[in-house]
Amino acid sequence: QRCGGRNRHGRAALLLLLRPRRGRPAASEVLSQHLRQRGLPHWTSYCVKYSAVRNDQFGLSHFNWRVDGANYHVLRTGCFPFVKYHCSRAAPRDLALQNAAFSALKLLNAGIPTLLYGIGSWFFASVTETVHTSHGPVTIYFLNKEDEGAMY
Repeated sequence: QRCGGRNRHGRAALLLLLRPRRGRPAASEVLSQHLRQRGLPHWTSYCVKYSAVRNDQFGLSHFNWRVDGANYHVLRTGCFPFVKYHCSRAAPRDLALQNAAFSALKLLNAGIPTLLYGIGSWFFASVTETVHTSHGPVTIYFLNKEDEGAMY
């Protein structure tokens, strides 16, 4: 009985640690809502804090993302304490090879350049915007003020 009690407690602790975090929107929801709020821009580039979202796009570095009939090529990287997104509206394309190449580069360089980029972003991200999600507002950060409607 004593071992059974330990197993139950161990399983309960494991479930608590591995359960999905509630109260934070998925990073993909923030991405989609930001693009909608901006009126499906030609491009955008922003950071969102890891602590503000559930990282449901882990492992994706370069991928297509569809929002309301528009397709975006998204470059995404973790740069602690942020996740960085660069989105360009473009026709859908097979990005599997580029995704694999970017992911391999991140592994090969042990994430050091992205960590430095994150630290730099922490100091230089001076423009913010609020994205409205199903879990409430999320602040995103920009290194530069983006001109609405700009092609580049």
